Parts: sequence; C-alpha cells; structure tokens
Amino acid sequence: METVSTTAFDEYERSQWAGRAAAYQGSFAALCAHPAGMLLDAAGVGAGDRLLDAGAGTGTVAALACSRGAVVTAADAEPSMLALARRQAPAAEVRHATLPDLPFAVGSFDAAVANFVINHVGDPAAALRELGRVVRPGGRVAVTIWPYPAPPAQQLWVTIFDAAGVERPADLPRLAPDLDFPRTRDGLADLMRGAGLTGVNCDTIAWTHRTDPESWWNGPANGIGTPGALMRRQDPRTVDRIRRQYDRHTAAYRDSDGLLALPTAALIGSASVSREDV
Repeated sequence: METVSTTAFDEYERSQWAGRAAAYQGSFAALCAHPAGMLLDAAGVGAGDRLLDAGAGTGTVAALACSRGAVVTAADAEPSMLALARRQAPAAEVRHATLPDLPFAVGSFDAAVANFVINHVGDPAAALRELGRVVRPGGRVAVTIWPYPAPPAQQLWVTIFDAAGVERPADLPRLAPDLDFPRTRDGLADLMRGAGLTGVNCDTIAWTHRTDPESWWNGPANGIGTPGALMRRQDPRTVDRIRRQYDRHTAAYRDSDGLLALPTAALIGSASVSREDV
C-alpha cells in the first residue's frame, strides 16, 4: 500500500470534525442518511457481502448494511464518530482508518461505499483509488457527494450569511486546483474513471429534507460543516444577526407542523473494480 501525504485540507477537515459527532448526529446526520439505501443498492450489497463503509460517521449506512446481512467494516478518522458507530451498528467491525491510507489488504472486500466523504478529503482521486484497491476484482464502489451549484437546502445558508453581512475568510484551506473536480454528474463520473474504476454510472437524486428548525440551526451553531466554520469565527453580536436572518429566510420553508421542508439533491456514483493484480 502506497502512503499518501496528508494535505492541509485533510488536516483542516479533521480538526473541523474533532469531537463533533454528537452535534452532527443531532443536526445534519438525518440529511446525510437519506441516500443510504440507494448507496448500498448501487454497490450491490446483499447478505454475506464483505462491505467497507469508509467514513462511516455515526454508523447509519453500516447499520443498514448489517440489517441486509452484510459483513460490515465501518471505518472513520474521527474517534467521536467511531463511538457512535459502535452503538448504532453493533454487528459491524468498527476501525479507526483514514482515506487514502486504509489498513486493509488488496481485495479485502466485495464492495466499498463512502457516503458524503469524497467531498471531505484532500485528494479525491487518491481516495477513490484506495477504495478500488481494497475491493476485489468484479466488486463495486459507490459514493455520494453534494453537487455544485448547491441545492436549495445548502444554498439557504449562503443566503443567510450574505443577508447578515458575514464576510468569508480568505484563509480557509481549499483543495489544490489540480486535485479538485467539477461537482457535477460528469465531473464525478470522470473522477471515478480517472481513478481506474470501470462501468461508471452517476445519477442525481433529489428529495425534500424535513427537519426541526432548531436542529437545522444547531448544526452550524455547533461548528458543523462550512456554515459552522463561519459561525465559529463570529462574535456574539454577529451570531445574533445571523440568527435573525435565519428565522427570516427559513420562514418560507416552514410547514403547518412547524418543520422545515428543504429541497435538496446529491450525486451518487457507482462503478466496478477491474484489476488483474490479485
């Protein structure tokens, strides 16, 4: 296994998620859980299959795969996520591991999935190559990412920060231009092909995410995601201003039951592993 250097983006992402599993579980985890079944279907996961859930988070995908009878290894770089994954997916083997340097032998799994993980690594192509490395020839790899332009649920936070007059910091790490890729169907498909995967398919899935307004606020308020990174840099007066704009701009999405109904979308890509070295 080739060791890949950690990028500044990787270090930043790990610092962002350190100790935040509970905050994620109480806010954005339900949003990210929606494609779990479709992701496992795209990877062809069934009873008896050896599955790697890379970047398993709180264990939602791993638990669903276990319920299908798969033999699941759930891996994540963040210890607080692993603790929740052990509780949510007690039948899975839970391992501390970080893309793109996984501690598994070539061809260890029948399939590998990564649910909204590729958008959190410093070298997406290297991460996909590593997923392909640990899957047997003929096995499958499936991933989800958020698209760009952002769907309404995610774009709403941009609107709120703009309305509150929040300036975007210039020092946030970004992917190196030569490692980035278009967050479109074609962009994800080309990335997977470039990583050596074959029979690539990429689709857009769309749904309406229903959530309590306080849960949607509490994610960024507790440092989750890019909105959370911005929120943490603000003084209390600015946070109050953001909250007022939040209440104003989410009002149009509130149903009669008081929940938010937020249109959103994701990209789901899947492919086969074709390799003659095992």
